Amino acid sequence: MNAEQPVRPANIVNIVAINQGLRPLTMEEPTAAGLDPGAFADALARGAIVIDSRPSTAFGAAHVPGSLNVHLTSPEFEQRVGWVTPIDVPLLLVVDTDDLMPRAMHALAFVGLDGRVRGYLQGGIEAWRSAGKPTVAVDQITVEQLRAQMARGDAPRVLDVREATEWNAGHIEGAHLQSYRQLEQRMADLPVERETPIAVICHSGARSSTASSVLRRHGFTRVSNVTGGMAAWKKAGFPIVDSAGCLLGG
Repeated sequence: MNAEQPVRPANIVNIVAINQGLRPLTMEEPTAAGLDPGAFADALARGAIVIDSRPSTAFGAAHVPGSLNVHLTSPEFEQRVGWVTPIDVPLLLVVDTDDLMPRAMHALAFVGLDGRVRGYLQGGIEAWRSAGKPTVAVDQITVEQLRAQMARGDAPRVLDVREATEWNAGHIEGAHLQSYRQLEQRMADLPVERETPIAVICHSGARSSTASSVLRRHGFTRVSNVTGGMAAWKKAGFPIVDSAGCLLGG
C-alpha cells in the first residue's frame, strides 16, 4: 500500500516537529541577513546550499555554482525548496532584487524552513560577478530546437520531471519519467551517465529548471532546460504518446 503513496517532502521532519511543539513556528515576520559576496562565499564553503529564486532564463544565464533554482513566483515555492534540499542543511538565498527577500522568507516560514536560512546575497548575482566570483550557466532550449535535434537523430535524452498523471495524459516518445520531487533521492535510478546530453522538460519550464539545477549539482555536465515545456510542445503540434505508447497528436 505504501508503494502507491507519494514520497514525503524533505522538510516533513520540520513540519511534524512544529506541529508537536518541538520546534517553534515563526510568529514574527522572518528576516535574514544580507551578505556581501565574501561572506556569502564563506557560508557556501561551510556547506550551505544556495537557493536561487530567479526565473529560469536569468538563472540559466549565470548563477553561483551548485545553486538550486526554485522560482519564487511559484505558489509552491516553499514546498519545492523542501523537496530538493536535504534535512537541516543551511540555506542561502539569491533573489532577483533585495526587496523580494521578505516574500521569500515569509513563504519559507510556512513550512519551518526560514530557520535554516543563513542569509542572502546582497546585491544579487551582479554583486557576485562584480566581486570576481565564478558563475556557471544552464542551456535553455526551445521545443523547436529539441524537435529539430530529434529529427536529425542527435537528440539528447529527454527527462520528463512532471507527475505521473501529467505523463499519462501525454509525453514525448522515448522520454524517461522522474518527478522532480523525487530526483534528489532517486538519482542513482536515472538510466543515463553524467556525460549524457539531457533535455529536461516539465509543463512550462519551471520545475524542469529546478530539476536541471539538481542534475548539475550532482555532476551531470550536459543538461538543457526546455523552455515552455510540454505546453509549448503541444501548442506547436508536435507528437505525444500516452502511457501505453499510443500516438495522441502531432
